[in-house]
Amino acid sequence: MAVRRLHPEQPSGFEFSPENLAWADQLVAKYPPGQQASAVIPLLWRAQEQHDGWLPEPAIRVVGEMLGMAYIRVYEIATFYTMFQLAPVGRIAHVQVCGTTPCMLRGSEDLIAVCKRKIAKAPHDLSADGNFSWEEVECLGSCANAPMVQIWKDTYEDLTPASFEKLLNGFAAGNPPPPGSQAGRQASCPEGGPTTLRAYAQAGAVIAPQAAVGGAVGLSGAVAEVVTTPAVSDAERPAGLEAPRGGTADDLKLISGVGPKLEQTLNELGIYHFDQIAAWTPAAVAWVDNYLSFKGRIDREDWISQAKALAVEKKR
Repeated sequence: MAVRRLHPEQPSGFEFSPENLAWADQLVAKYPPGQQASAVIPLLWRAQEQHDGWLPEPAIRVVGEMLGMAYIRVYEIATFYTMFQLAPVGRIAHVQVCGTTPCMLRGSEDLIAVCKRKIAKAPHDLSADGNFSWEEVECLGSCANAPMVQIWKDTYEDLTPASFEKLLNGFAAGNPPPPGSQAGRQASCPEGGPTTLRAYAQAGAVIAPQAAVGGAVGLSGAVAEVVTTPAVSDAERPAGLEAPRGGTADDLKLISGVGPKLEQTLNELGIYHFDQIAAWTPAAVAWVDNYLSFKGRIDREDWISQAKALAVEKKR
């Protein structure tokens, strides 16, 4: 990382606006006595936002005084993190181009060429109209969607020189594109689109959000498990019940290897009782195995023998 120094031209002073000062006081109050220095990064960021997108030296001193920190400690933080701009930046956008290996391999040098042509030849120089500036930085955390840039708080991913120019033109016109992939990619899925559970979908499976044993985590944070309702004519499907007999299901968790989530899965397949599992044929085991995240566990943990013993004990 290049040495980062304060800009030679500095304002005479800095004060948080009343709104930002109230916000800062509330934030600092959340930390235990003696730990207020933990608020240094958000306070520096708020100061930078207030001061036209860059962090002046007087703001560093103000934050140090608010948190009881030596100025040099706040200065060390401000000069270490590239999220803090130490010189004036573009009024509309300061573009941080990731130049780390994944982005470099997928075209970040072409994005830098666009910056040199459309903004300024050298990093940190302002464009002729003062609206844009740029720099190359280290990893910004969207390696799967390389190459990418960050503008203020947002990242713009899957860029090409053409889409990057369109992005800059959108900012200049006051109509920037939504952040995220600029190629229509969903999250960090493969370029060809999602592939997880595709085979189940083709077979008519229903992907439903559940707190299940296996599955894929979706954007909402819910766990998606494949819950399939095969046709009744499926000859390999073990006999299932619409509801437990007598309204009370056996505690299938007594079978070693069956936890609450697996029990829920079995119940959704119409399996509520030990004697149902005890009667499974090899074909039925194979059918049920398709609905488990870890294949082969029915045989490995010998569910059928366990279920037979539990069924006998239940009758006593």
